[in-house]
Amino acid sequence: MSGVFKDKIVDMKMLREDIFRMTILSEYISSNAMPGQFVHVKCGDDSEMLLRRPISIAFADRERKTFDIIFQVKGKGTGHLAGKKAGDSIDIMGPLGKPFDISESNKNIAVVGGGIGIFPLLFLLNEMSKSQRTVSYLGFRSKDLIVLADDFSRLCSRLEIATEDGSEGYKGFVTSILENHLPSENFDMIYTCGPAPMLKKVSKIAENFGVLCQVSLEQRMGCGIGTCLVCSCKTKVKDKDDWKYSRVCKDGPVFWSSDIIFD
Repeated sequence: MSGVFKDKIVDMKMLREDIFRMTILSEYISSNAMPGQFVHVKCGDDSEMLLRRPISIAFADRERKTFDIIFQVKGKGTGHLAGKKAGDSIDIMGPLGKPFDISESNKNIAVVGGGIGIFPLLFLLNEMSKSQRTVSYLGFRSKDLIVLADDFSRLCSRLEIATEDGSEGYKGFVTSILENHLPSENFDMIYTCGPAPMLKKVSKIAENFGVLCQVSLEQRMGCGIGTCLVCSCKTKVKDKDDWKYSRVCKDGPVFWSSDIIFD
């Protein structure tokens, strides 16, 4: 169940010039949120900010009754959101969407993230069992765009970083590291979030190696509850040579990679 709440911001940090981490006090969302879910945030009352913005839940502290969202400033709405401070109230709807399928039977796990798509994977790692081995593969365009490396390193068994210009870690795409490592890693599951071309490549790699894979899609949304159909994507119809439109906000944002049709 989701709800609409006016909660208090308890902390606000700038991770990079255009990326902010906001901690919100919300007993309901912190207690009920699952990795992969998101909140729909009202950024302001201006006519240009009427639509809420979907932002992934990046962390939940159930004891402190708080949860974190991390977002990049991309327009007037997120710019207004970045101007908020501790003590301010915020209008949020959530938790929304289908979460990742976390099973303790999967002992050897890879998470693959690209750019700002890494944020929901942080929550996923934090919810993993201590008995599960997790390797994080994170890709960025350059060293100065890397965020949360210390957080990921703390939560996973091993961290691999790729930058397209070679300024940090492996030079090239993060999918190349994953593909090179898969023959020896024997992963039970891959979880991924990031740009669509990366998701398509990760899904193909998982298929080639016979590894289960779940994908968290990033999509523009209107209502966030499955009514407006703005965030529709193509998915396969089970046991049929056919396809249908699925709603990222309600049927996702997490899908099995084998169900998605990447155009």
